[in-house]
Amino acid sequence: MIDLKTIEAMSERIGALLPADLAALRAEFKTNVKAVLEASLARMDVVTREEFDAQSALLRRTREKLDRLEKQIAERETGAPLT
Repeated sequence: MIDLKTIEAMSERIGALLPADLAALRAEFKTNVKAVLEASLARMDVVTREEFDAQSALLRRTREKLDRLEKQIAERETGAPLT
């Protein structure tokens, strides 16, 4: 997974290599580098930090729900009072 801030920082560093007197070219180059990096990472099936965090939260909630359901089933099978 990669953070979008990392892509931004990489494009900044690459753009900084251009001479300062080419400011307009530097800004355009930075934008293009960012787009190329994002496209390359998308082809590699790399997810962003935000996507990873969202899926982790979903998985955690699903696990908690599954644990509750398993507990309810076990209680019903043993005849224990439901909580």
